[in-house]
Amino acid sequence: MTLAWLGHSTVLINFYGVRILTDPVLYRRVGVDLGLGTLGPLRLVQCALSRHELPEIDLVLVSHAHFDHLDRPSLRSLRGLPAAVMAWGTTDLLPRRRFRSVAELRWNESTRVTTPHGDLVVRAIEVKHWGARIGRDRWRGYAGFVVEREGHRLLVAGDTAMTPLFREHRRFGPYDAAVMPIGAYNPWIFAHCTPEQAVSMANAADARLIVPVHHQSFRLSNEPFMEPIERAQRALAGEPERLALREIGETIVLPR
Repeated sequence: MTLAWLGHSTVLINFYGVRILTDPVLYRRVGVDLGLGTLGPLRLVQCALSRHELPEIDLVLVSHAHFDHLDRPSLRSLRGLPAAVMAWGTTDLLPRRRFRSVAELRWNESTRVTTPHGDLVVRAIEVKHWGARIGRDRWRGYAGFVVEREGHRLLVAGDTAMTPLFREHRRFGPYDAAVMPIGAYNPWIFAHCTPEQAVSMANAADARLIVPVHHQSFRLSNEPFMEPIERAQRALAGEPERLALREIGETIVLPR
């Protein structure tokens, strides 16, 4: 099992042969797709792999409809014939292209995904966030995901503020790793957790390794650029081996 952080919340996962991409954001900007370009925040550190360098994707996970997580140009450009598992009320935003299958999940719903490289089970879990894309569509869902294959499990939190819910998610574990957001908390603490809170929630869920994401890519908040990862390192100073990644482009290989 390998996890490569490409930037922001995009992680390329080889889950014992099944290639998964989380919340794919591959281009220089995120925001409103104008057809000829995108109007929105500019990426400060480029994506670790371009769309041409990515392998064919078996499964794409989309946690909610915010522009920095559901990026239509990126979804349109993925190689292969991926399955898509998404939070409830978001599949209408998928770009026109072929998908092997498309599933919307409400919290605690699960689906078995069949790919050319094997099957896996994806479960949607409740987190503390919000799902509107343009402000008026607050009915849209949002979720984290638990992915299971060959007796191993990953937790992909999507976006979340601090919540005791991760103690409940412990029943689906233990987890080889938890992909946790650690940035954009100042002043958006009502929707995004601090690094210390991310560590606390991963501990509550019983995750062995922590993969910190949602930082170092876009200027979406006021905290200093490197503060999230520095705080995450301090929070795990007593067990630094649990912090799987620190920089965009790093890859971690998990033993069986």
